[in-house]
Amino acid sequence: MAVKDTSKIRLSLDVSPELNDIITELAQKSGSTKSDVLRKAIALMEIAIDAKDRGEKLGLVDKTQSVNTEIVGI
Repeated sequence: MAVKDTSKIRLSLDVSPELNDIITELAQKSGSTKSDVLRKAIALMEIAIDAKDRGEKLGLVDKTQSVNTEIVGI
């Protein structure tokens, strides 16, 4: 059985008051912590970059599976 490394590294991050407000609001809306918001944002960024490397695009689809927004610049 593989043993998972659960050690953590503490980071110090300087953000603008506006970005702090956004992170706080996202944490409240998702019922999570600011750290969780940042972890999920990084995970989403990783997915976007991996998709771009494969020649794929990132977008938003509606209920009918139609792409209505392409996310660019990531």
